[in-house]
This record gives sequence, structure tokens and C-alpha cells, in this order.
Amino acid sequence: MTAMPPLHRLKVHEDARGKLVAIEGPGDIPFAIGRVYYIVAGDGSSRGFHAHRTLQQVMMCVHGSCRVVLDDGRARSEYSLDRPDEALAVGPMTWREMHDFSPGAVLLVLASDRFDEDDYIRDYDVFVREATGGAA
Repeated sequence: MTAMPPLHRLKVHEDARGKLVAIEGPGDIPFAIGRVYYIVAGDGSSRGFHAHRTLQQVMMCVHGSCRVVLDDGRARSEYSLDRPDEALAVGPMTWREMHDFSPGAVLLVLASDRFDEDDYIRDYDVFVREATGGAA
């Protein structure tokens, strides 16, 4: 399966009763889901500040909004997640930071594998060395 673009619109089924956003695989996300979790962050707080060596993720703010910064060791990109039908793909070896959570925001994360502490890189300088092969 080909990788999804970083920012991806999910299918919305809407009628007079409201909206239903469904995520079906394969197709809506580029991997089999190994773990699902969500973050309910304090107003304006920041989270993340790490990368994963192999894990893939898809993030969506199902309530409220937040700002996500992605970094591949050479360049940074910034995304505003403020729609429950918008998903952000985060590949392996990508530093991620989540900032500016609105009050009551809920960030849902679909991950390609279960939690594995050994997959984390929590030091930015180590991440840059690994991501760029020491070229940065």
C-alpha cells in the first residue's frame, strides 16, 4: 500500500442526525493498527518531543484543536489539526511535537504497533544524528 499524504481527509457520512467519520483499513491508513490511544491535554500544553525508529502513526484531533510540528532532521513542517475528519500521517524517524491544545481537546492516535520503549528516540540531537546519518 502506498503511503498517505501527510494531511488526509477522512470520509464523512452526514445526515440530519449529525456526522459519522469512519476509518477503514486497508485504505484509510497505510498500516494495520497495532495500538489506539488518545491524549486529553491540559489547555495550551505541549506533548511529544520524541521520534520513533519504526512506528508509523496517524493522528486526528477528534475534539478541539492542536498544532503538530514534524521534523525529519533536516526540515520542520507545521500542521493545525482542528477538524475531526482530518488525519495527519507521521512516518518513522520523524520528530513530533504537539502544542497549543485547546481546552478539552482530544488527539486520537492510531499506531502501527504496540508500545515499545526501545523504538523511542527522546533526545533531539540523537534523533538528528540517526535521521541524517550524521550529515546534519
